[in-house]
Parts: sequence; structure tokens; C-alpha cells
Amino acid sequence: MQYTTTYHSPLGQVIIAGDDVGLTGLWFEGQKNYAKGLSSDCKERYIAVFHLAKRWLDIYFSGKEPDFMPPLHMVGTPFELGVWQMLGKIPYGKTITYGQIAKEIAKQQGLMRMSSQAVGGAVGRNKISIMVPCHRVVGAKGNLTGYAGGLDRKAKLLKLEKICTESLLLPN
Repeated sequence: MQYTTTYHSPLGQVIIAGDDVGLTGLWFEGQKNYAKGLSSDCKERYIAVFHLAKRWLDIYFSGKEPDFMPPLHMVGTPFELGVWQMLGKIPYGKTITYGQIAKEIAKQQGLMRMSSQAVGGAVGRNKISIMVPCHRVVGAKGNLTGYAGGLDRKAKLLKLEKICTESLLLPN
């Protein structure tokens, strides 16, 4: 059984989803793929993991790096799970390109190469925004691209982490 609660972030309302294993989703209201994967019998109820999630978000939005991670229950294809695991390794305050992730995935799988577009698709289907930091992934030339929550939010999240967003290129 999945449950939801809401969180009021400085960047807008967030819905948090979880089950008895951990967090299953965290989306900005109205973002692309909003609430995708929620079961039809999902109920709004406060469960223990939500306390940890809200504490994590409070710390994060205060401009600090949280020193813990609530339990996560990510559901996806093996490829998606591999990409999301790599996202979780991107250090706070740093960025990585889709191409760098693709090279690492290819290396792990013993392949000559991996499509950056395939990686971008998996990054875009990440159901646990912010905590699984897809906002830290940028285009090959440092351009801000591909954030389901919107590029404005992506820029604000990077700025919050003290990543110099002025050096990142906004799309035309």
C-alpha cells in the first residue's frame, strides 16, 4: 500500500509518496511525470518515512547537505535503476553530464558505448526528485537541460547547492 503527504518547499508544493519499505516518489506539483507510479488505491496518510523525508528536505532547503538519506524504494527497469543509482552518487554541489553517466554505465555493462539519450530518458523518469539528484545532470556543454520540475527550479536547486549557475548555459 502506498501513502502520500505534502511538503511546502520554497520552490512549490511537493507530494511525497512511500510504502512500508521507503519513499517511492517525490514530485513538484504539476511537474512532468507528476505522481507517475502511484497506485490507484494510494491514500493520504502520514507514515514514519515521511518524517525523515521532511527533515531531509528542511535541511536541504536551508542550504545544507543532509547527512542521512531516508530509505528509498525505487521501482523501475534494471537500466533505470542503474542510472538512478549513479544519480545518487553525484556529490552535493557538483554536476555531471548525461554523457559521463552513459560512459560509466557502458563501462559497468562491458559495452563499447551507451546512448546519452537513453540515459536522459531514464534520468527524466526518476520518481524521487531532489533526493535522487537528477537536477545535478547537465548537457554536454554545461547547458541546463532536461529537468521534469522545470529549468527554473533546476537552476534554483543548483544555486542552493552553491553551484555557479551563471557559468551554466540556459537554453534559448
